[in-house]
Amino acid sequence: MEEIAASGVSSKEEWGAVELKPLRVVFMGTPDFAAEALGLLLNFEGAEVVGVYTQPDRPCGRGRQCRPSPVKAVALEHGLPVFQPVNFKDPATVAELAALRPEVLVVAAYGLILPQAALDVPSLMPLNIHASLLPRYRGAAPIQRSIENGDVVTGISIMKMEAGLDTGPVMVQRALRIGHNDHAGTIHDELAKLGGICICEALARLQTGAYELLEQDDALATYAKKLEKQEGEIDWNRSSQAIHNQVRAMYPWPGAFFDWTNADGKVIRLNVAPGEVSPEAAPKVAPGTILGERDGRLAITAADGVYLTPEVKPQGKKAMDATAFTCGYLKECK
Repeated sequence: MEEIAASGVSSKEEWGAVELKPLRVVFMGTPDFAAEALGLLLNFEGAEVVGVYTQPDRPCGRGRQCRPSPVKAVALEHGLPVFQPVNFKDPATVAELAALRPEVLVVAAYGLILPQAALDVPSLMPLNIHASLLPRYRGAAPIQRSIENGDVVTGISIMKMEAGLDTGPVMVQRALRIGHNDHAGTIHDELAKLGGICICEALARLQTGAYELLEQDDALATYAKKLEKQEGEIDWNRSSQAIHNQVRAMYPWPGAFFDWTNADGKVIRLNVAPGEVSPEAAPKVAPGTILGERDGRLAITAADGVYLTPEVKPQGKKAMDATAFTCGYLKECK
């Protein structure tokens, strides 16, 4: 992973040197991606976070106990008022937001649709932190779709929110290189940090008035649809590179998997961890055949070669490295 300077984006030193009167900010977000940005905002002298919105607590885990979202946890740790409406259909909910007198709404992976009435509340503008280089990958899963498609660059866009899905004009944009073996988890963490830096830059630009809003070219737009669990199923008749992209995109959720039949005819579902494409040529066996261990990796045949994974997880079992799986399931202990 490597951050790439994007056109028109000033450095942190440039915006950090400007003395700013703090802007009144209401933050809206739910998962870890948003919590990272909130943490950076709370340490940014150009912003005063006066309220935090996050989705209602939901049951999770084996005990089905309600747990606060990562954003709520950060907010409570810093003594911030937290609001958790189910939606914004009730005018009273919008009035409650307006009572906070925000100059800016900062939205990051909130998970709720904001009506125009809510977008009109801030006196300056509503801003969204989006994990792609818009107009590419508008929608719910931009990180995963960029990796799935084999992209080598992704990034963060700070845009002014409007009624359309991620269609608003862009104020700040910065790129991040995707390494050949990066997966959705590593890129998520890097973009979460970059998103926090970029939103601080956007607020500084907004406060000083030294900003531009660049309209998106709709002709270049692509859509990143929400991930579904079944998308993790691996078709070994595809190329090893396509499989590598799929496995990386689906990690850590929903995970890439396939159904493998052992020597006894039993079908076992195996989750596959991100690995790498082997330089060896495809052997003359059916795609999806487990060949055994190759230098600490489990080798599985694809249409044009071999995929090497460091770890598989049989359904209902703990994850196993290549040596443990080869010994336990292929009976080829060294």
